[in-house]
Amino acid sequence: MSLARLLSDQHQRLEELTVLLSREQTLLTQGDIDGEALASLAMNKQALLADIERIETLRHSVQKRLGYEESADGARAAARDGNCQDTWETLLEKTERVARMNELTGQMLSLRMKHNQEMLDYIRQIAEKTLYKPDGRTRAQSGRINASA
Repeated sequence: MSLARLLSDQHQRLEELTVLLSREQTLLTQGDIDGEALASLAMNKQALLADIERIETLRHSVQKRLGYEESADGARAAARDGNCQDTWETLLEKTERVARMNELTGQMLSLRMKHNQEMLDYIRQIAEKTLYKPDGRTRAQSGRINASA
């Protein structure tokens, strides 16, 4: 497979990943989280990332086979010599954008989880202060001595 084709394939996969990350961010900003939709997106992202990694491994092997260093400079030189430097530069920009989107999504998930934990802690505090015990009796009833005993 040619270097130009591999770069084009990577670019396409990164576009797809951008769409998935955007959907994920939209879901995370909604009041009610659709857990099934998030799980489905996570599975799709995982498959897409595996595909991107596979293509990147192929690109590295083509770069090496063509006699270029296994470095960023080698990749740049291979792209330049293969007349696909513009595609390479665009791919690098897209990769940086996807990385920023992924970081933002991670921060959104962390905030969401922190908020949920705070809500659970608050609910536990309220539950501990209630008049009723888990057996349904009031706390006042449980402290009384049974007069018929």
